[in-house]
Amino acid sequence: MMKPIRLPEPPGSPPSMGGVPDIFEGGVYGVIRRAVIIGNGFPASENQSIGLVRALGLSEKQTLFRVTRPTGGINEWLHWLPLSVHKKLYYIISQIFGYSRILIARRGKKLGPLPRENGSGVGLASVLDADVNSIVRMAKETFEKDGPLLVVASGRDTISIASSIKRLASENVFVVQIQHPRSHLERFDLVITPQHDYYPLSPLAREQVPRFLRKWITPQEPPDGHVVLTVGALHQVDSSALRSAANAWHDEFAPLPRPLLVVNIGGPTRYCRYSTDLAKQLSASLHNVLTSCGSMRISFSRRTPEKVSKFVRKELGDDPKVYIWDGQEPNPHMGHLAWADAFIVTADSVSMLSEACSTGKPVYVIGAERCTWKFVEFHKKLREKGLVRPFTGLEDMSESWSYPPLNDTAEAATRVHKALAERGWRLRP
Repeated sequence: MMKPIRLPEPPGSPPSMGGVPDIFEGGVYGVIRRAVIIGNGFPASENQSIGLVRALGLSEKQTLFRVTRPTGGINEWLHWLPLSVHKKLYYIISQIFGYSRILIARRGKKLGPLPRENGSGVGLASVLDADVNSIVRMAKETFEKDGPLLVVASGRDTISIASSIKRLASENVFVVQIQHPRSHLERFDLVITPQHDYYPLSPLAREQVPRFLRKWITPQEPPDGHVVLTVGALHQVDSSALRSAANAWHDEFAPLPRPLLVVNIGGPTRYCRYSTDLAKQLSASLHNVLTSCGSMRISFSRRTPEKVSKFVRKELGDDPKVYIWDGQEPNPHMGHLAWADAFIVTADSVSMLSEACSTGKPVYVIGAERCTWKFVEFHKKLREKGLVRPFTGLEDMSESWSYPPLNDTAEAATRVHKALAERGWRLRP
């Protein structure tokens, strides 16, 4: 019998004392009613910012600005450069070589279309170019009428944009940077980052890095009072979102035999390397647990190598209990989170694990032993909190277990409320 789990509710803004009108609490000048999100085009990063803004009750008052890098050809070797340097160097190269296909196009491939703008994939009507001057101008010119501007950014390419906005309009904005900016944290009003980003300061990490290289490894300082530490990534999954997804996907998932096992397969990363070796291990283990499953649904991410997805499809695609999502819209991810009885997730994805652990349902991880550096600390923290267990293939999926759901996004939103109050500001959706 599956035990009911109390899920985190989306936090709201603290009510004003006794319903006192804004004018008696600092007026519009101290009330934040809108948010700007600085995105980098990567769903995993932008989802964190969108999730925080949603938790703060400003989803209907958000505008997404996106930082974009040139892509294709020689640009694939320039992504390690700071964004501004990359764009200037690309401009110089393109002026010299006239956008030569030899330098700009990918070898053996046609020139691809420019990255899609206008917020496709994040459910927003439009996305604007992340121009510092225009955002600063908006914050200053609308301050008297609309109050301060909340700016939320996530990802390496957004750091210079967000910090510049803070520097040029410090009296008009409150800037939150998600993911560790590596240095000069004072450039932001609040930094929200996972605990494992501070792994380089641990004794174990210092043993792994030669002394002469340590000064190049960031962060160099422990977190101070304006750093909010989370276990995993922020996201949009809370009880309200799951209830909506359960209703939206009812006709597809309600008839499925139980228990329903959802398998989320990511892809190798810098800190979690694997190939078809993990696909073989996973497929064999999934075959073993199929007898205790009513249904199994498998999804791949954008990062899943084709050879991994092909192997899994070959091994499991013909089983009548198994459905493998073909990648076409609509994406059943939220339906999976709402209707699954248990999850199996590859160890490489902090975001997929964070979302699954926010449901309170059993989460099994495969491939954690292949992870290195700070990902070791991330998985250790998940196990210590009882959020995950290793997937061995010997599990009986009809036996359930639970835990207090991971609640990072709501807790981060609470810290934003507190930091705003210390400044004399507050949020009002």
